[in-house]
Amino acid sequence: MPQRKLSGKQKAAALLISLGPDVAAQVYKHLSEEEIEQLTLEISSVQKVEGSQKEEILEQFHQIAIAQDYISQGGISYAKEVLEKAVGNDEASNILNRLTSSLQVKPFDFARKADPGQILNFIQNEHPQTIALVLSYLDATQAGQILSELPQDAQADIARRIATMDSTSPEVINQVEQVLEKKLSATVTNDYTETGGIEAVVEVLNGVDRSTERTILDSLESQDPELAEEIKKRMFVFEDIVTLDNRGIQRIIREVNNEDLQLSLKVASDEVQEVVFSNMSERMVGNFKDEMEFMGPVRLRDVEEAQMRVVGTIRRLEEIGEIVIARGGGDDIIV
Repeated sequence: MPQRKLSGKQKAAALLISLGPDVAAQVYKHLSEEEIEQLTLEISSVQKVEGSQKEEILEQFHQIAIAQDYISQGGISYAKEVLEKAVGNDEASNILNRLTSSLQVKPFDFARKADPGQILNFIQNEHPQTIALVLSYLDATQAGQILSELPQDAQADIARRIATMDSTSPEVINQVEQVLEKKLSATVTNDYTETGGIEAVVEVLNGVDRSTERTILDSLESQDPELAEEIKKRMFVFEDIVTLDNRGIQRIIREVNNEDLQLSLKVASDEVQEVVFSNMSERMVGNFKDEMEFMGPVRLRDVEEAQMRVVGTIRRLEEIGEIVIARGGGDDIIV
């Protein structure tokens, strides 16, 4: 291979050649088919890896691996500090630039390692849209704890903003990051970063306590009934039945229509089926399995609709206090 500046693919090919076939085969197990095809094609075009080039590529790989380990331990700021002490400011910047350009480190990485109370103190007086942006990037448990502590009159508004958030420009994210953590050098991509949405607010609400969830949903129902209903549908899915206690599952079995439950279990995981069947009598299990087999092939849409009806029953039973769905906070602890 001639002494020239190599592309990323060429470096990857040279690295695998240098590591040998056994190690390369192990690496291949972690790659997609497309990546394997591209790398194999690149490797096949390499005639020879010069000794100096091999050493340089291995050294770069070693540095990036160490830097990635530092990031996983304490974030980008920690990695930058350690690397600067080890190899100097310029080389540390070069290593992190090479790494973050390929990793595309998620914004607010530092905040996901921070205490929720500290973040709350920092953002509670910010504009609701700014709070929504920050929460949408945090771990769901973190975000749920923070949302629970915000004023009740702001909770529903922020939840709505997370749910309706589509994309945010990298400039805005960068600005908010710098305000939230001046010591962190934000590494956002040039593309608009998607965040928020229904799934994001569902994850956040699943992390709050029951009273906070009820307050937010009640407020959303008066502001945007369709959005509130969509959020409710996704907050507890059929597969979550495995998180309920035996008494709750038995109550559900008595309440729901047998045909709906049979349809719902038709494509359910073994774990879900085992949990449900373990709360039935042997005779009932036998009848259910016979009926499910007798159904033959069923449309996925029919199964999903049946599961939605079962979930609707579960939420209704929870509302009247017949069953308990475990959530964040302390008001759902059973003693």
